[in-house]
Amino acid sequence: MAGEAIVELTSLTHRYGDRVALDRVTMTVDRGIIFALLGPNGGGKTTLFRILTTLITPTGGNAKVAGADVAGEPNRVRGRIGIVFQKPSLDGRLTVLENLTHQGHLYGLSGRELRGKSEELLVRFHLADRTHDRVDKLSGGLQRRVELAKGLLHRPEVLILDEPSTGLDPAARADLMVHLRELRDRDGVTSLLTTHLMDEADRCDRVGILDRGRLVTLGTPADLKSIIGGDVITIQSRHPESLAVRANEKFSCNASVVDSAVRIERERGHEFVPQLIQAFPGEIDSVTVGKPTLEDVFLHLTGHRLWDGGGR
Repeated sequence: MAGEAIVELTSLTHRYGDRVALDRVTMTVDRGIIFALLGPNGGGKTTLFRILTTLITPTGGNAKVAGADVAGEPNRVRGRIGIVFQKPSLDGRLTVLENLTHQGHLYGLSGRELRGKSEELLVRFHLADRTHDRVDKLSGGLQRRVELAKGLLHRPEVLILDEPSTGLDPAARADLMVHLRELRDRDGVTSLLTTHLMDEADRCDRVGILDRGRLVTLGTPADLKSIIGGDVITIQSRHPESLAVRANEKFSCNASVVDSAVRIERERGHEFVPQLIQAFPGEIDSVTVGKPTLEDVFLHLTGHRLWDGGGR
């Protein structure tokens, strides 16, 4: 049911000794959506993934998945989630069907029921012609499809994916999102994925930005990009620090230097560019004006680029 929370986190905290990996994270994920947890490597995403999949117990707060408490009712949680790990969990020496069969046995499936579910998923993920191929002979994209089929054998309510596009080419990444949308629209499956890829997060229904263990913001990609409130102007100059200082003095435009370029957030940026060029003749090598991206949102809210990390 739309609007019903299927994942609930309340002041979720986790420490590794003195190091805080998750710092009082509170959020909900609605049933039947694709949710991206976006953040740098070391920002807390994988720790949250491990808690939601019952691999570790949080040191503080509470997490529920489909109404079951991850710490107090781990077996109930495991029956309601499907998991796609960042590193492939397939046995490359086995065929596609053999991988599914062994996964089914772990969930108590056997006989006609297991064969039927396996065949259904193989057809659905366009793997029927690869049923008897060894997994280590498949491309990365096809292996990821097998991982999805494996995680869905027991028909979970929530599919949890840790950096699912790792190692995939752009076409395979797009293919993955097509399958997640189909699971959402056809079966009502909620997908929760961790990612550090802006374009992947942009294709999701809702995004939570996690940085240094803290939830920075939460919303639809469009809502998050509206935080910028205008265009993003990027200026290349031989002396960016000096130009940023003088641009601020003249226009009060909150210019900053990022990656050796001057960055300005401004409404109607295309109208502001001629004023800049006129004010600083000969000092501007190039100017670009663009609509905000999730990368811009991350920088705006955290003060650093995604890949700068500094996380946990």
